[in-house]
Amino acid sequence: MSEWGRKREVMLHYDQTVASYDAQYADEQTTKIRVALKNARLKENSLVLDMGCGTGLLFPYVADKAKLLIGIDISRKLLKQAQKRAKRHPNVILIQTDADYTPFKNQTFHNLFAITLLQNMPNPKTTLKEIGRVTKPEATIILTTLKKRFTQKIIPELLRKARLKITALKTTAEMKDHIIICRKQAVHSETRQRPTADGAHTHITLKSTHSNY
Repeated sequence: MSEWGRKREVMLHYDQTVASYDAQYADEQTTKIRVALKNARLKENSLVLDMGCGTGLLFPYVADKAKLLIGIDISRKLLKQAQKRAKRHPNVILIQTDADYTPFKNQTFHNLFAITLLQNMPNPKTTLKEIGRVTKPEATIILTTLKKRFTQKIIPELLRKARLKITALKTTAEMKDHIIICRKQAVHSETRQRPTADGAHTHITLKSTHSNY
């Protein structure tokens, strides 16, 4: 299956299950968010990216600490649900886009969250490179990865190639995921520019939180 075929499959899955998304995943997702935030210090008044934001479960935990919180997702229907939470936070913006080909400039964000994202991406190395591109030097990056797909042995190598240094890795027997706190390693210059996606999967929709999808 092509990379875009895999992404389309994921998008259709979430579009079809959006009505039951919170019932299925909210408890699990909020547990991961709480554990992550206990182990990560977020900068006040910062620019934050929620990559793969789903229905916006992260927003209540982070929006009041951020100058601007941008939530992105490939699923339009998930974003419609996320908009209901976003309306409570005037500093939240939602964008429909592919996490591998985001519309942001280099070194934009102080903090980035990718909760339950990497296991849905066809090439996690590409996604991690994009995460490294859009974050500032010394940015705090919070990832969760499914244990059955990403072992503790391969995680450090994946992150090292993206210049992301692990500062904490949390897991328990009860959790399905590893919770990884990273810091982007500072470099003298950023030379990687935003990649250009091929074909039709470049559909990007930018809306304020008070507009209708």
